Amino acid sequence: MSAADLSVDGSPRRGLASATLGFFVGFAGVAVIGPVGEAFQSAMGLSGLLLGLLVGAPSFVGSVFRIPFAAWVERSGAKRPLLVLLSLSILGMGGLAAVLVWLYPDGLSIAHYPLVFFFATLTGCGVATFSVGAAGTSYWYPEDKQGTALAIYGGLGNSSPGLFTIVLPLAVGALGVVGSYLLWFGFLVVGTAGYAALAVDAPYFQYRSGGLSHERASTRARADGQELFPAGDAVEAFRIAAGSARTWALVCLYFVSFGGFLALTVWLPSYWGGLHGVGGRTAGLLTAVAFTLFATVCRLPGGWLTDRFDGEPVAAVSFALVAAGSALLVVTRRLPIAVLAAAVMALGIGVANAAVFKLVPEYVPQAVGGASGLVGGVGGLGGFVFPPILGAFVDIYGVPGYSRGFLLYLLAGLAGVVISWQLRQYRPAEPPTTRSVGND
Repeated sequence: MSAADLSVDGSPRRGLASATLGFFVGFAGVAVIGPVGEAFQSAMGLSGLLLGLLVGAPSFVGSVFRIPFAAWVERSGAKRPLLVLLSLSILGMGGLAAVLVWLYPDGLSIAHYPLVFFFATLTGCGVATFSVGAAGTSYWYPEDKQGTALAIYGGLGNSSPGLFTIVLPLAVGALGVVGSYLLWFGFLVVGTAGYAALAVDAPYFQYRSGGLSHERASTRARADGQELFPAGDAVEAFRIAAGSARTWALVCLYFVSFGGFLALTVWLPSYWGGLHGVGGRTAGLLTAVAFTLFATVCRLPGGWLTDRFDGEPVAAVSFALVAAGSALLVVTRRLPIAVLAAAVMALGIGVANAAVFKLVPEYVPQAVGGASGLVGGVGGLGGFVFPPILGAFVDIYGVPGYSRGFLLYLLAGLAGVVISWQLRQYRPAEPPTTRSVGND
C-alpha cells in the first residue's frame, strides 16, 4: 500500500472506548487482595504491616511499570504496551489461582508469603494500564476536550476496583476463595481478548506503522484533527518530562490523590472491620459505595470543572476536602460519621485525580507519554507506600491505630493544597500548540 492509500482506522470515540475497556480490565488488579485481606491474614498469620504490604503489592508494580510503558507509547502508540501489561496480569492471576487451588486454606502459611506476594504483584501489572491508556487518549483528543475525555476514561476505568470490592466478597461467599479467583482469571482472559479486538491507536501512530516518517505522519495526522504529537523517542520523552519541574510537582499531587485512592481502596475494608466491627461483605460494600465508586463518579464532573476553571484551583479545593475528611476520620468512632468522612475524601480525591491529569498535556505537551508515565508511576506509588504505614499504626496503637493512621492523609491533603496554589505560577505562558518534536 502506498502512502497515499493509507487511512485512519477508528475514531476518537473508539480510541477512548478501547482504552477505557483495557484500563477497566487491568485496573481491577488493585483489589486482588484487599477485599478478602482478612482471609489471607487468617490463613497465613500476617501482622498489620505484612498485610499492608500484601494489599499494596499490586499498586507497587503497577506504579513502577507505568514509567517505561507510558514512555513506550511515544514510539508505538498505546495498543501494544497495554496488551503486554494485560498479558502479564493474566500470568499473575493464573499463578495466584494455582497457589490457592493447591494450598488454600490449610496448606497456606507464612512460608508462602513471598510466593503470594510475587503473584499479587504480577497481577498488578494491569494497574499500569492507566498511564498507557491516558497517553493514548490524549493523542486522540484536542486540548480543549482533554479534561472531559480523560475524566470519562479515568472515571469509568477506575470503577473496576470498587465493583470488585463488592463482587469479590459475594463471590467468595458463593464460590469460595478458590472459585472466585478462578472466575477472575477468566474475566482477565476474556477482557484482554476484547481489548485486542477493539483497540486502535491515534492517527499519527497508524501512519507511522504504515511506513511514513515522523514529519509526514505528523502532517497527515494533523490534517485528521490530531493536535498532540510524541517526541519521537521513548528515552527522549522521558528525559524531557523528567527535566521539567512542572512534572515533579504533578507527581507530588498525584502521589496524594491517585496513590491515596489506591491505598484506601485496599485498606478501607480492614478499617471498617477492625475499628467498627462490620463483616467482610458489609466492609466491601461500604468501601465501594462510600469511597471507591463515589470517587470514580466524582472524577467525571471533575473533568468538566477543570475544563471550565483550570486544574490548579480545582485541585487546591479538592485537596482541602481530602484533609477535612481525613481529620474527621481521625477523631470519630461512629460508623455513620466515618462513612460520611470517607465520602468527603472520595469527592476530593476523585476531582483531584481529574485535575492533575488535565494538567499533564498542558504542562508537558511535547512529551505526554513520558510525563504520564512519571506522574502515574511515581505518583501512583502512594498506593504501595500508604497501606504499610496505616498497618504500622495498627501494630503500634492497636485498634485505635485504624483511626490515628488517617493523620497521614490529613498532612498529605494539606500539602496538596499548598502545592496546587503554588503550581499556578509555573503554568506555561502559551497554550500547547500543534507542533511536534522528535526524530524519524
